[in-house]
Amino acid sequence: MTSQELAIACAKAADNAKASDIAVYDLRGSSNLTDFAVVCTATSVPHLRAVLRDVDKNVSEQHDMQPTYAERTPNALWSVLDYIDVMVHVMAAEVREFYNLEQFWKEENKVEW
Repeated sequence: MTSQELAIACAKAADNAKASDIAVYDLRGSSNLTDFAVVCTATSVPHLRAVLRDVDKNVSEQHDMQPTYAERTPNALWSVLDYIDVMVHVMAAEVREFYNLEQFWKEENKVEW
């Protein structure tokens, strides 16, 4: 599975978990940390937990891929699943707006999924 296919699989799993404003960015050549970033919004702490759980479970079951690291601190309203080549950021709306990660990434790097 390519890193782009993994990013899209993560985005689809987040969509199935009812995350909103899902965006996938191709960061190859512009980031030393990862190839792709998936950013999505959860509506509450329980929803954030559910999105993390469902992305992890879906990608594991369907693609036999597990995150290398999982920052599971939903009370912080921002959690990350790190698949090395793909980082999935699940954020509450206010946290996503405050940190505005997408300001660092070019719109033309956004991937249609």
